[in-house]
Formats: sequence, C-alpha cells, structure tokens
Amino acid sequence: MSRDRPNVLLLMSDEHSYRFLGSRDPPTGEPVETPALDTLSRSGTAFDRAYCQMPLCAPSRQCLLTGREPRSCGAWDNWSVLGPGQPTLSGTLSDAGYETALVGKMHLGGSRQFCGFDHRPYGDLTGGSAGGHQPDPPDPERVNGLAEMRSRTAMAGVTDVPESLLQEYVVLRESVSFLREHDHRRPDTPWFLCASFSRPHFPLTAPRRHFERYWPDGVTRPVVGFEGDTTDHPLTESAIEGFRTDEIDDEEMLRARAAYFASVSFLDEIVGEFVATLERDGFLENAIVVYASDHGELAGEHGLWWKHTWHEGSTRVPLVVQTPSQRRGEAPAQDVETPVGLIDLYPTLCALANVDAPDDLDGTDLSEAVASGHEPDRGPVFCDNLVERWGPGTEFRMVRDGSYKYVGFRDAPELLFDLSADPLETTNLAASADDEHAAALERLRSLVRDTMDFEAAERERRADQRVREAYEWDVPGVAESTNAYRFPDGRVVDAGTPLYDPRVLLDDPAEEYDDWPDVDG
Repeated sequence: MSRDRPNVLLLMSDEHSYRFLGSRDPPTGEPVETPALDTLSRSGTAFDRAYCQMPLCAPSRQCLLTGREPRSCGAWDNWSVLGPGQPTLSGTLSDAGYETALVGKMHLGGSRQFCGFDHRPYGDLTGGSAGGHQPDPPDPERVNGLAEMRSRTAMAGVTDVPESLLQEYVVLRESVSFLREHDHRRPDTPWFLCASFSRPHFPLTAPRRHFERYWPDGVTRPVVGFEGDTTDHPLTESAIEGFRTDEIDDEEMLRARAAYFASVSFLDEIVGEFVATLERDGFLENAIVVYASDHGELAGEHGLWWKHTWHEGSTRVPLVVQTPSQRRGEAPAQDVETPVGLIDLYPTLCALANVDAPDDLDGTDLSEAVASGHEPDRGPVFCDNLVERWGPGTEFRMVRDGSYKYVGFRDAPELLFDLSADPLETTNLAASADDEHAAALERLRSLVRDTMDFEAAERERRADQRVREAYEWDVPGVAESTNAYRFPDGRVVDAGTPLYDPRVLLDDPAEEYDDWPDVDG
C-alpha cells in the first residue's frame, strides 16, 4: 500500500474526563493509572485543551463525524438524527477509496445507522442504546428501588457480567477480526476503523481487580467540591435536582468515584491489549492512531455528576493523534496547548491521509500542529447546550479563547473564568470584572452574541424534528434493543440473546436501513 494513504485507527471512549489520565499532574489531575494511554500520549501529539462541541453523547459524536458545530449538523440531543446530505469523515474517506468500519457505540439516531461507514459488524446498530453497552443486571438489594438516575452511583462497584462478554472486549475482538478479514480480502486498500468503547460511561462497574485497586484506599475526593461562585447558578441548581446528586452521601460518592477510576483503568487495559495485538500483527506499521472521548464526567466535582454542563470536567476531553513516524521514533512527540475541538478531527485526519475534506467545515485542520507541535491559529473553541434541559433560559454557548472561558446563556447569569489563575472554576469574573478582565469579558460576550441566536436555534431544533420523525424505526422491537451483531448471513440480531438461537431484529437490513452502504460483506 502506498505510504501517501496511511490507515487510520480512531479509538473512542465515552465520558472520559481529561482529568483522569495518569500523565496529568495535580492540581487538575486525578491519581488514576492509565499506562497505555500515557504511552500513546508520550509518543504522539497530545492536545492538552481539547473540547467537545456539546457535552452529551449523541450530539458530540454527530459533531465529530461531520466536523460541524451542533446547529450546523442538527445535533440537539440524544435522539437527534444525522440527516442525509451531511458529509461525514467516514463517508469522505470511503469515497476516497478507504474501507471504513465502525465497531461499537456511535449513538446514531433512527434508521440512519451507517452515515458513511461501509461496515458495522457490532454495536448500537438500532439507535436505541443510550448507554451503548449491555448494562449489568440490577441488584435489588443494592438499589433498594431507587430510580435509574440514582442507581447510577448506588450500583457502582464490581461488574456482574463475565468479563469476556463486556462491550469493551467484544469491540476489541470484532475490531481485530475486521482488520484480519480486510487484510485477507483487500490488503492493498487503506482502512479507517473507529473502535468505540463504552466505558468509563455508566454503569460504573469494572472487573474486581480494577475496582479493588481504588476501593477503599486508592480513591480521592474530587479536586473541587461544592464551592465557589456558581453553586447557586440556575443551571447548577437544576442539574443537582435533575441528576439527584444532593441525595448521594459521602460513602456512595467515594465508592462511585472508585468505580469510575476502575472503569478508566479497565478501558486503558483494553486499549493496551488492542494496540499490542495490532502492533504484533503489523496493522499499525502505517497507521495514524487517535484517542478521543465524546465528553467528560464530573465525578462529584462542584457537587455534580455526569455531564451536560459548562464545567471543565464535563466539556474537556483527552485527545491524542499519533502518526506512524512518531510511533517509529522518527518524529518527536508533541504537546499542543492551544484550545481545540473534536470537530477539528475531520479536516485534520483528511489532511494526514491526503484526502480532500469539504471546504465548508467548522473544524480546523491541525495536521501541521500534529507534525511540528507549533501552536495552531485555531481561534475560539465553542461548546453548546441548545436544549432547556435545566430549565427555561439555561441554554448556553461556552467559548474557550486563550486562558479565558466565557459562558453566555439564553436567560441566566453569564460566567467568565480565567483558567490560568483559576483552573477549578470557582471565581466568576463576570460578576465584578476589574480592569484586567473587563476587556476579555466584553470581547467574549460580544463574540457569543454575534455567533449564537438562541431563539433561531430553537426554531431550527423544532424544524429538525421532522428529520427525526422521517427516520424513526417502524420495525417492532428494534429501537428497544441495545447492542447488536450483524451476522455473516446479513441478519441483525440482539447481542444480549444466545447467538445460536438469537432474537432476530432485522432479516434483511438493506430493506430497513435508510443509509445501508452499497458494499459486499
């Protein structure tokens, strides 16, 4: 295969906060063990300040795939559908001659489940998986009848599922199988593989060896507690009420944090095993390797859990791009401190693969920064929440520009933080900006006002409801399933049923998917 067309491996996780990497030091880092991801960071280009474009699963992934901000690609909530006519990273690479595959979770909505990928052998193929993996069975004694939102922390601990059946292991094995079959059939065709793992997304469970590494003695308290200027902000108060985090006592909080630590370490172990297997079999000799997550996890910070807020723990993610020359030691590792976004991956990977990307993407080509480490002229990075999940007026546009972070709301008090002096976001400079910060406040306030019309965004969201309705599944039982396999005979079957007598979801997928790829196998 020609070296001007490298292979591309995108390793994705779900809900991995940038704080939870062994390579990140206090005061903003957490003491978690991630040797595989640390090795990748030390031998690639690590983007220290990378942000998702919406801190929620489906919208963030939709933005990453399209290289566009939420309004540009109709990414509103976890039920959004990526409509036809939107170019995707997978589709662009496929059109350029790559064989493309997605294994695992992508949280695509409705009957449009391929969006440019040629193959999906396993994953959330039915658009009905909010968590992306088979959940652990409920433990009534531990949950004591708690509602689902509360059970997320109440059930934290050791997984009850056999390790070989966990989503992460299945993604590993199916990904390796895809590459081996591809090498057998089309060895001269470049490939793009997205292997998308569910952890450390809840349920907060992990194999015992990982959980007991942190519980009870290895877990720490959050780097910032329920303190600072934003404890009474309307969004904070509504998120606490909505997620019921004020009901979590101290022991439950620490146990859940230990389980999150363990889930990160388990994911790291999977990544290490996966990369080692691919290196042994020669699949990474000419491959770009990327690690990213769709959004973060608050894990008790500011008295909050989960995501969908403006906080660093919610919006900031790990991002590493490793080139073949870096992995071979022929090019140095790089650290980039300029704020960037996940939407930058689309134009960046196209450039590194010598493929033309659409010229109207919202993302920025960072390929020169990957190669040289020079800080890119990226401009401000935006992260949005465009639904009133936390009450009327709490929709926001967050902008990171240099050391400043500004959050403008539709109808709630604005926020400004100087993250160089206040990395834990405890001091809201917008409330009483002095001369030092007044110019930044006015500049970023104007930037948000000029780039975001919340009323127009709401009208667009309501109009996009027609897209969602047009691609709703009309096959009984399909949308209620979680993970699924595509069998060699073409059937799509529920992964949670016995494989020799499975529950068949679709007998003829080509008749049911609105974006079934025109490929064989």
